Amino acid sequence: MRIAVLGAGNVGGALAKGWAKAGHQITLGVRDRSNPDLQALINSHSGISATGVGMAAKSAEVIVVALPAKAVIDVFNSLGDLSDKIIIDATNSLFSKPGSYNHASDAIRKINNCSRIVKCFNTTGYENMENPVYQGEPIDMFMAGDDREAKDVCSKLSADLGFGKCHDFGGFDRIPLLEQLAMAWINLAVMQKKGRNIAFKLLER
Repeated sequence: MRIAVLGAGNVGGALAKGWAKAGHQITLGVRDRSNPDLQALINSHSGISATGVGMAAKSAEVIVVALPAKAVIDVFNSLGDLSDKIIIDATNSLFSKPGSYNHASDAIRKINNCSRIVKCFNTTGYENMENPVYQGEPIDMFMAGDDREAKDVCSKLSADLGFGKCHDFGGFDRIPLLEQLAMAWINLAVMQKKGRNIAFKLLER
């Protein structure tokens, strides 16, 4: 699968590495291709390349947004109509919203005429994206959105990273609730000082 990851920070880098190992073709959409950390990432993993944001988005089947939420408006205003793309929003708008929009998915849907949006990969730290296995047990991932095909793609990409089940939180209206789950993880990991090596798993009887 051709995946554009917009943003090459901790989250974007972790997702890119995991999917490249699973055999996907990853293009990082970045503004500064001379960054030493970016070059190290590209050089250490076959299947990862980098280009400008517009070119990365244009050539991809799936666009993964791993940017600060406040940067989404400027970036997506430059990309035009994306109605034919599946977009996975891995951002959180907990501390800084994208302008007047409730969250990044809301901004992208209205700016880019895109309905195939899924919120996913936002509820845990990048360390768990690099290694989602605890004592031999894979942790879970969570998603929300209206498009069934996009959710199926999310489930597959989650499994490719090594997560257990990718639980469906519901439709687009459940995205704020999914961001609150991210806040719960942040609260435990940072504010309650449990550390970043914690994770969620849903148990069913």
